[in-house]
Amino acid sequence: MAARRRDPFGVPDERATRARYRRILRFAARALVVTWWFELFLPRIGLARLGARGRSARMRRIARRFHALAIDLGGLMIKVGQFMSSRLDVLPPEITKELEGLQDEVPAVPLPGIRSVAEAELGAPLERVYADFEPVPVAAASLGQAHRGVLSDEDAAIAGLDQVVVKVQRPGIQSIVDTDLAALRRVGGWLSHVRIVADRVDAPSLVEEFAVTSLEEIDYLHEAANGERFAADFADDPRVAVPKVVWERTSRRTLTLEDVTAIKITDHDALLAAGIEPAEVAAVFASVMFDQVFTHGFFHADPHPGNIFVTPRPDADGADGPPWTLTFIDFGMMGEVPPSLRAGLRRLMIAVAARDGAALVQSIRDVGVLLPSADTTELERAMTQLFARFGGMGFAQLREVDPREFRAFAIEFQDVVRSLPFQLPENFLLIVRAMSLTSGVCSALDPDFNLWDSVEPYASRLVREEGRGAVVDAVRRAAGVLATASRLPGRADEFITRVEDRRVSFPDPALERRVARLEQIGRRSLSGMLFTALLVGGAVLRPEDPVLGGVLMTGSVLPLLHALLAGVFGRRR
Repeated sequence: MAARRRDPFGVPDERATRARYRRILRFAARALVVTWWFELFLPRIGLARLGARGRSARMRRIARRFHALAIDLGGLMIKVGQFMSSRLDVLPPEITKELEGLQDEVPAVPLPGIRSVAEAELGAPLERVYADFEPVPVAAASLGQAHRGVLSDEDAAIAGLDQVVVKVQRPGIQSIVDTDLAALRRVGGWLSHVRIVADRVDAPSLVEEFAVTSLEEIDYLHEAANGERFAADFADDPRVAVPKVVWERTSRRTLTLEDVTAIKITDHDALLAAGIEPAEVAAVFASVMFDQVFTHGFFHADPHPGNIFVTPRPDADGADGPPWTLTFIDFGMMGEVPPSLRAGLRRLMIAVAARDGAALVQSIRDVGVLLPSADTTELERAMTQLFARFGGMGFAQLREVDPREFRAFAIEFQDVVRSLPFQLPENFLLIVRAMSLTSGVCSALDPDFNLWDSVEPYASRLVREEGRGAVVDAVRRAAGVLATASRLPGRADEFITRVEDRRVSFPDPALERRVARLEQIGRRSLSGMLFTALLVGGAVLRPEDPVLGGVLMTGSVLPLLHALLAGVFGRRR
């Protein structure tokens, strides 16, 4: 009962905070002892088969107990469970499967507690700030909850809107987050001394990464800035909309946004009633998520159905894009992809679209997920077999495959995958989470949704863009060679003049001939570079611009002839 002790506004007192801390540590200690006994101690004394007996059931029990703990405690524990459910690289599937349904839904805080936080942040009574403030929240989560409201006439004139949604943090959430992070850091320290864990993951670093994300999520100023950056990325894209931020009524613990409530993206019946085809929504949603990760490098890391609306566009006749928009909300959890990682991910997507197992494994290594020392021969074989058997299948087709076939494939290669030295680059976990949620939303919209149908055209576009980049690079290199070659005749003439004036002496009479040959080789190299640049550029551009592509490919003949004939005449001379 002590863990539930709070003041009238729901803020936990010091005794409840200590009890919460101890409860988290007790659960972690018990799980670690069980794991140590069965996974380390019994195998060490020759009882490995006994330790392996009932492993799946044991893992599921641990996961179910944590599931119950997270729901009871709320706070960051629900976020921890969601975080763990995506750690397919570290945790066994029995645990990730049990936790993947953990939802961030908790009982709402009564209005007096929300009022105390909002008025302290805004510096005025709610009745003075808002013309109307609904006491019943539209959504309640472990970190905060949202209420509909109406701006005052003065604020509405400034903001250009009046209907808003106000997000307010739960009372005492900062104390709860600090307690949970302190407990998690302690557990991370324990895990760093457990070999079976330490060999696969840097637990303290993982906790710190989670801490950074969590602290950003309870800073509503940070969320508001994220929303505006996301809106700027898609400012010219008719497929995407973002709610406006009412900065005058926004602080670190209170966020006021334009009310953009519309059709929930997975509400199949409502979409059809509005004349919107769910399958089309799935395709556009997948493409928009790909753009976030692979083009902008700034993506929504929590695109679950509650965070995306489909908004009909009444003025869409004759306009670009579909007659509706995807409206994203809740930008507290965002991911960022640095340019180097983005380039690696683009190559990875191209390999997936081409169903090339060896290229996929190499791109995984390039991204940094696999250490350079990893022996990937067996992994390449696994990926090749995976593409050969299941490549191109949609979700509906995969459901028709005999589960025993999946199980046999997993059993054959699970030891290979788990034995490899994985490491996750920064933010890679958020990418995995975003793509997993995207896949789930798309399959809910369209049971016959085929991810390949979305990946392949997008990958083809990436191939064209990569090709253009290669052309630009080749032309730039050719220009450098041209500049160098253009200076060669003058330098050679100056050099020969100095020789004729006896300012330079040659110990070898053949050196002059070598200088002339060097000049000739430079010119032929330039011609070869120009031929390659023009030919590749024409081939890449021809599907989109046949005229320009044909001109470039035809023009490539001239430098090719020069390179060949210059060599023939040079040998004759």
